[in-house]
Amino acid sequence: MKSKVKSQLLDKKGLKDTIQRVAENIISTDISNVVIIGMQTRGVPIAERIAEMIRKKSGKKMKVGVIDVTFYRDDFRIRLKQPEIQLSDIPFSIDEKDIILVDDVIYTGRTVRAALAALMDYGRPSSIKLVSLVDRGHRELPIQPDFNGLEHKTKSDEEIQVRVEEIDGEDGIFVVPIPKK
Repeated sequence: MKSKVKSQLLDKKGLKDTIQRVAENIISTDISNVVIIGMQTRGVPIAERIAEMIRKKSGKKMKVGVIDVTFYRDDFRIRLKQPEIQLSDIPFSIDEKDIILVDDVIYTGRTVRAALAALMDYGRPSSIKLVSLVDRGHRELPIQPDFNGLEHKTKSDEEIQVRVEEIDGEDGIFVVPIPKK
């Protein structure tokens, strides 16, 4: 179910252009040892799009994996009464690899912290760099994206919703009210 939209930050073309810019920024670094891992849920199609754009622009086919951080969250037992467990699929070694970790929105930094813990169960990478399409501010942990699509500091009663065709049937980035409990 889609939330009521307060405002639209990016439409389909804006989202594509933002992902393209992020991919070009990644290409401007040394990508010879890079693998891309998307965080469930919307980080996965974004990671796949970035990998495809890198392939088209550089000719390098990127390995793409998927990580679910549900059991690594620090609020797992408090907030998630019926957690939705999703697939983690990293069909390659991450040892000594330079990981590009992809998520749709960065907020407090806690989900990224959970992803870092989850990745360590898969091996010991050389480095991990973070892609976030939207930085909505309000960090609680000292975690910052290395590649960021846009910044939009939210108010206390709103959040950012990235919608992707593969999951939501449309592409765009929206500010929506936080659902009342």
